[in-house]
Amino acid sequence: MKQVISFYYDAFKIAFDSIIAHKLRAFLTLIGIIIGVAAVVVVGASISGLKTYVIDKVSKVLGSNHFMMTRMANTGRISDEEFEKRNRRNKDVTWEEYLYIRDNCKMCEAIGAEMGAGADLNQDGIEMPSVRISGTTGNSPEINDKVIDQGRYFSDAEVERTAKVCVIGTDVQDKFFADKNPIGQTIRVRGVQLTIIGVEERKGSFFGNPLDRNVYIPISVHNQIFNRTGGLQVHGKALNAEVLQETIENARLVLRNKRQLIGSEEDTFSIVNTDEFNSQMDQFTGAIAAVVIPITLIILVVGGIVVMNIMLVSVTERTFEVGLRKALGATRKQIMLQFLIESSLLCVIGGILGLVLAAGATQAISALLQMTMTITFFYMALSVGISSLIGVLAGLYPAWKAARLDPIVALTKN
Repeated sequence: MKQVISFYYDAFKIAFDSIIAHKLRAFLTLIGIIIGVAAVVVVGASISGLKTYVIDKVSKVLGSNHFMMTRMANTGRISDEEFEKRNRRNKDVTWEEYLYIRDNCKMCEAIGAEMGAGADLNQDGIEMPSVRISGTTGNSPEINDKVIDQGRYFSDAEVERTAKVCVIGTDVQDKFFADKNPIGQTIRVRGVQLTIIGVEERKGSFFGNPLDRNVYIPISVHNQIFNRTGGLQVHGKALNAEVLQETIENARLVLRNKRQLIGSEEDTFSIVNTDEFNSQMDQFTGAIAAVVIPITLIILVVGGIVVMNIMLVSVTERTFEVGLRKALGATRKQIMLQFLIESSLLCVIGGILGLVLAAGATQAISALLQMTMTITFFYMALSVGISSLIGVLAGLYPAWKAARLDPIVALTKN
């Protein structure tokens, strides 16, 4: 046992000394490995960062433990035939049905309603086109996790009495009230004057689309302004993520009962929830990884070829050393292990340097794009593991060649 440990200790020491003795050559050899490992880790961090970015933005819009019931909802890619089928089958959710769900969904932490429309705003000669006007119930901040930065949100009592009040997004504030406090000021939506009672906290943008170009008004006022009965969305919130699916099923059964759907009859409405969106994001990022990661791994393969070439050079340079070791009793297996250890150590060092480069690159990209990039253990292990494997494979032929050297011939080549 001591002899085995001594052999591996000496082998690693010889390999390390050989690398240090040719530092520049070793570094140039490892460039492919370094870049390959860095590429895999950075791509993995980008994919994880993209998922985190999208889910974070969606959570800011929808809220956590949230679900929505409406006539038609985008629940993923479906065929044209399926879309037409749902379009013919599904019916608008009515106000009466919203009240029924609110009163009978026992597991729901909160139930609210919302309607959306677009309008161009004109205030004191300043125009702001395509502003989203959302009519909601008073519990919208609770359901959608809205954060009010200034003032307050309107109450259910104000919804019931059709109070002409509103809460605006920061883009609307910047456009019309950049130099003054907007609370107490008025703004007109399609000729109806509304008093501003609150400003929502800034949410930023989502892939270039602004999330703060909003005006929230009582849903009763929304119906008066836009004279719409269709397009109602019922928004629900579960107590926590563990009971979200059970809560959705409870709300689903309540609406099915209201619509007298029995047995195997299909739902005549759509449901979308944050968990479903997260699952779709997992599939989406997984598909990206399945395409991109193998491409970046090609760089590691190229780096492995370079390592094999340099190991062949090393075998040629150290022919006398190999011959001397064999003359002193070293076996073919020991000679092979010596060169395999050296090529593996070379690639492991390259993998570590690649991780350092990846860490710096992800921080720079995160600062530049203002998007969190997460280096995950999986991609670190994948890149270093494959680079180590490539080190072994790249060293096989040079090691085999060194092991087969005739010690007499090798000693005469000094």
